Amino acid sequence: MLITINLREFYPFYTHDVFVEVTEEVAAELIADVRYERAYMRRTTYNKAHYSLNYDDGIEASALACHTDNPETIFSLIERQCELCRALNSLPESQGRRIEAHYLDGVSKSEIARKLGVSEKNVRQSIKRGLQNMKNNLHNYH
Repeated sequence: MLITINLREFYPFYTHDVFVEVTEEVAAELIADVRYERAYMRRTTYNKAHYSLNYDDGIEASALACHTDNPETIFSLIERQCELCRALNSLPESQGRRIEAHYLDGVSKSEIARKLGVSEKNVRQSIKRGLQNMKNNLHNYH
């Protein structure tokens, strides 16, 4: 049996409704994934360390930036994250993967270059162009 789902409910980078028909198993997996992600976020928020014995590791800043009871601030943070996801997803695949690897996964530029078999200069330029494209996309969005 096929079920119609709205991809916007499952993927934050969709800006408008996109309806597709999927099997019950796929719909169940998507719903389970959303539940798992929400549970993970609740666990992370509940168990997050608000202190650190290491200097400048960012734990304090990230904990304080997200710790608020103001719904407008929470909505603003979520909206900003969605905008960044849209900008990242609008990039060509190679730029997006390199930016994701470097900034989100913490892989050095030299390591990315080694894994891809390209020069480090190529990776640096690709990341720089990707960030500029993201900046332009964010300006165009506003």
